[in-house]
Amino acid sequence: MTAANGASPGPGGPLDLCGVPLAGPVLNGSGTFDAIAARRAFGDALFERFPFDAFVSKTITLEPRQGNPPPRLWETPAGLINSIGLPNKGLEGFLASDLPELAELPVPLIVSVMGFSRDELATLVERVGERDEVALIELNVSCPNVETGLVMGADPAETARAVAAVRPLTEKPLIVKLTPNADEPAAVARAAEEAGADAVSLINTLKGMALDPRTSRPWLGGTTGGVSGPAVRAVALEQLATVARAVGIPPIGMGGIASGRHAADFLAAGAVCVAVGTESFRDPAAGRRIAAELRA
Repeated sequence: MTAANGASPGPGGPLDLCGVPLAGPVLNGSGTFDAIAARRAFGDALFERFPFDAFVSKTITLEPRQGNPPPRLWETPAGLINSIGLPNKGLEGFLASDLPELAELPVPLIVSVMGFSRDELATLVERVGERDEVALIELNVSCPNVETGLVMGADPAETARAVAAVRPLTEKPLIVKLTPNADEPAAVARAAEEAGADAVSLINTLKGMALDPRTSRPWLGGTTGGVSGPAVRAVALEQLATVARAVGIPPIGMGGIASGRHAADFLAAGAVCVAVGTESFRDPAAGRRIAAELRA
């Protein structure tokens, strides 16, 4: 991986991600930073100190989704369990409403998409890929394929079929977001690479559950949720290192990154970029702080 000027980047310096120049390696995890709401709160001052070097949108689906019923969050001693359920306006709502606002951000835009079948995924990729405002597309393959019942990103063959189905539909770089719940994440990553993916990102959340201390019944409205934050960092680092050794495409590392030291560990393990997620709930400027600590 080289910097935009062709030189090897130092920690936290400029780089090239799948042909897209970035000022640094710090991204956001999809769905963990609402840039549209932040701009409404802080105005154009947000642009002057934007906390990330590229912005990843909330995951969009073909049809609008309300998300899971509340409650949706549970704090753990070392992280967070979320059962948000991917609420979004759907493809048409995103293109008409959210994309024009996200296109004004001062960094490249990565749009995250998820389909419940290969046909849905193909429609999303084709329509999003037509838009000049979009620099890269992230495939969130953590959902069950309604045609097979298999989670696309947990099975190498399913992942390969999903990527192969959408690869001819866009020239935009494709990032495949890997689930940590696969038996062999490295095998899934290799399958994605062989089918035409330009990069992989990992890890997504681990599956978890919390019980109401008064009733001993599931606390979350969706019963289970995704565990993130410091609790998953060691797992994420191991999976990132394993995948980085298995593929020749750029890995993007995430999972419990809360400091420049954590980011440096992921880069040392083979990541070319890192993404900050749960820490942004505690500190909305975490991306900028982590980037500064990484450079230092």
